[in-house]
Amino acid sequence: MGDRWSVEVDRGVCIGSGMCLSHAPGRFALDTARQSRPVDAETDADEKVLTAAEGCPVEAITITLTGSDEVVFPPEE
Repeated sequence: MGDRWSVEVDRGVCIGSGMCLSHAPGRFALDTARQSRPVDAETDADEKVLTAAEGCPVEAITITLTGSDEVVFPPEE
């Protein structure tokens, strides 16, 4: 069985660019305030979700390994 990820969008940082929707269709949605949210808070590890996080212009998306809270993205500096 593969890794499971917890996906969060920081609403205080999100600018509603919609880039995440372009990179990972069906994985993110914009609410009425035009801020992104994950469709599912937990998901199987998915390259499209990682690409969406990497492509976010303000790095509002955080991905962690479910259960361990090990950060997948953004990389720790």
